Amino acid sequence: MHKEYLTVSNIVGPLIIVEKIEDVKYGELVEIEDAGGHLRRGEVLDVSTERAVVQVFEGTTGLDVDESKVRFLGRSQKLRVSDEIVGRVFDGSGYPKDGGPEIIAKHTRDINGIPINPQARDYPSEFIQTGISSIDGMNPLVRGQKLPIFSGSGLPHSRIAAQIARQAKVLGKKEKFAVVFGGMGITFEEANFFIEDFRDTGALERSVVFLNLANEPPIERIATPRLALTCAEYLAFDLDMHVLVILVDYTFYAEALREISAARKEIPGRRGYPGYLYTDLATMYERAGRIKGKAGSITYIPILTMPEDDKTHPIADLTGYITEGQIMLSREIHRKGIYPPVDVLPSLSRLKDKGIGKGKTREDHADVLNQLFACYARGKDARELALILGEAALSDMDKIYLDFADRYEDEFVRQGESEARTIEQTLELGWKLLRMVPSAELKRISPEYLERYYSEDQ
Repeated sequence: MHKEYLTVSNIVGPLIIVEKIEDVKYGELVEIEDAGGHLRRGEVLDVSTERAVVQVFEGTTGLDVDESKVRFLGRSQKLRVSDEIVGRVFDGSGYPKDGGPEIIAKHTRDINGIPINPQARDYPSEFIQTGISSIDGMNPLVRGQKLPIFSGSGLPHSRIAAQIARQAKVLGKKEKFAVVFGGMGITFEEANFFIEDFRDTGALERSVVFLNLANEPPIERIATPRLALTCAEYLAFDLDMHVLVILVDYTFYAEALREISAARKEIPGRRGYPGYLYTDLATMYERAGRIKGKAGSITYIPILTMPEDDKTHPIADLTGYITEGQIMLSREIHRKGIYPPVDVLPSLSRLKDKGIGKGKTREDHADVLNQLFACYARGKDARELALILGEAALSDMDKIYLDFADRYEDEFVRQGESEARTIEQTLELGWKLLRMVPSAELKRISPEYLERYYSEDQ
């Protein structure tokens, strides 16, 4: 039997303060029974010698200081896992949300996980094909990588996330592949979009979905990514699956962290976020990767919306430090009606060189990637020059690059929401665009590849 306390001394917003406690631990789960006998769930946020601060998941409305009974359960939050978890939808506390039965647990795992020993990590080196040219062709995703998508409010990051979840696969191998998707603080409409999309396209059969809606408790928002990553660790390292984790939206997660930090009266850091935001994000981002001797892997795509499109905002800034690059979405490209609105120039995949080339994608991939970058950058410079001086001031070569930049956005970046391009199709599209430019200008491509691919009439 768990000891029952009737010593609630104060209720402040979503927090209750319990006095005269014994043997209570940080992160411990709590049951609160109100005057009507109804149970609410909570978690210990702060503990001293004789006092505990408890965050109540369902809120404190209607709780009475004198009549509330508090029981500390002696355990932290855990997730029940088995191979039956694939194809299911859960809420932000790990309970089924799809009307299906409870999971019969083969194991229960602490949602905070265990850090991967750096010595045991294996280097990411295998290409994952997302089917999106602006990612696969320019900033490839490698198995075991952390590659966030930096978006802005109103940009179609949800549609891109759903498309990647549907299309992503490891090339050339018949290995078990799963997607773990987590929504943090998203609207009912967004949640519905993901569920319907996964269901209609059959992606749900290989997915596990965790959803915390905007009207649900902030403490649940803190748990959602940890539940998703705990599930991914089980699938990857116990069942030898290749797992792609997609989590939307880390901005709402960080705001929930700020709200709880303020309720605990902690000293705020940059823009009111707690000083430990970097550490907190790192404890989750660093759960991705590969382990030597294990066949499975966790590849991680966190998605965040930058407040006011500001990439120096603490959430985006700290995420950039911890992860291996970023995919930037552009409001300017979005306004042109181009989907997906990926801005390839400020985007970066730090591991791209490790996952491309002969035997992985194609031997000419690195050269094509570098040359497309160079030509598009020069085309954008020509576009800015034309705005200032007028097109008449451009040289003939500038006009070629200006035309290249327009066609690059319209043909290479733009693609259908259900269009999955193979890496060969992406590279051929790249060569088609490069043929607009005289071969003497293509200095980043080796002569043997120029001879083999440039003159082909396609």
